[in-house]
Amino acid sequence: MPKKIKMALLFLLIALLSAGCSAANPKNPLPINPHGGIWDRFFVYPLSWLLQEAASLVGGSYGLSILIVTVLVRLVILPLMIKQMKSSKRMQELQPEMTKLKDKYKNDPQKYQQEMIKLYQVHQVNPLSGCLPIVIQMPILMAFYHAIIRTAPIREHDFLWLQLGQKDPFFILPVLAAATTFLQQWMTMRNNTAMADNPQMKMMLYIMPVMILVISISLPSALSLYWVYGNIFTITQTYFLYRDTTPQGGNKK
Repeated sequence: MPKKIKMALLFLLIALLSAGCSAANPKNPLPINPHGGIWDRFFVYPLSWLLQEAASLVGGSYGLSILIVTVLVRLVILPLMIKQMKSSKRMQELQPEMTKLKDKYKNDPQKYQQEMIKLYQVHQVNPLSGCLPIVIQMPILMAFYHAIIRTAPIREHDFLWLQLGQKDPFFILPVLAAATTFLQQWMTMRNNTAMADNPQMKMMLYIMPVMILVISISLPSALSLYWVYGNIFTITQTYFLYRDTTPQGGNKK
């Protein structure tokens, strides 16, 4: 994913969370209206209901119900992740041709862009397809925040050392969220030569975890828990999706 697009998505995530934190004030949250507007009816209420139903299956533990719902959500968007991986592989295969075009038209950026578009069209590659899973996850993340803050049993539930509606007092989850974000990106780059050789992507490998750490520190611990669960799922998914491919600098096993 191009650096500018990834940064734009990251800032959009921050903006969404900031707006959401204002709309769902933890001190005076609005009740969820299942018959209200589109946001409550189709996003917040279904997630709140699903979290409560999942909790009823695991002895009332909302910490475990978040895990169940996270897995369900990730399974739903799994086809998008597989599509992203396939697109990433195609981009990697096109890397030599892209390098040739860059050298050939280094003094003519406009012509270079035109030829790149033609190359993508010929090989049916969409360089922005990698953004789709992230774009899809943004409203889900925001809906999780509202479902947690606006559902009293979740907001007030204790899990391990946490109260799910409050910040992690020991900052353990924010650190885990940042660490798993780094590991997830590192695994993806390790299996993608084009990304590994891109200085901008290498920079994002460190910038993204730091941003996640800063954001997670100010969020309810339930949301950080969802992020950590999701990262662990993605790390496992990445391992199985890439295990039969040739790793960078190695031989196929």
